[in-house]
Amino acid sequence: ATGIDSFDLEGQGAPSIVGTTIEGDEIDLDDHRGGFVIVNFFQTTCIPCRQEHPELVAFQEAYGPTGFATIVSVAFDDQPSNIREFFEEFGGDWPVIATDTGPIAVAYGVPLVPESVLIAPDGEVITKLLGGIRKADLEAVIQSWQEANA
Repeated sequence: ATGIDSFDLEGQGAPSIVGTTIEGDEIDLDDHRGGFVIVNFFQTTCIPCRQEHPELVAFQEAYGPTGFATIVSVAFDDQPSNIREFFEEFGGDWPVIATDTGPIAVAYGVPLVPESVLIAPDGEVITKLLGGIRKADLEAVIQSWQEANA
């Protein structure tokens, strides 16, 4: 646990995320404007995180190549070597931030993992999804947002 209180960001601009991925690449959340972004907070040893991971992989495979949506993972209190092994074993090809993630968890009000935040193409937070997520749930939330903002 991060020792911070959870809070809702719905309707607010997504807090900035700038960092270095486990591959050594720089990442800036603002570079992903124009598509939906799932910011996924996780830990490799967390059982619900392991259970949701195939759903994230399926989501990214369906929507990542077109730019419709992407995932950015924020590893909490974890080692880059563990994270690399986790992704090699379970799949997934998206940016993962593993260093200096405490301030990101605080900015997003994430006390426990897994937790995901869905961000609209304009950078506004649509909703926070507590616990493990499923591809179908993400699709349903995106579809209802699209209908409400058509």
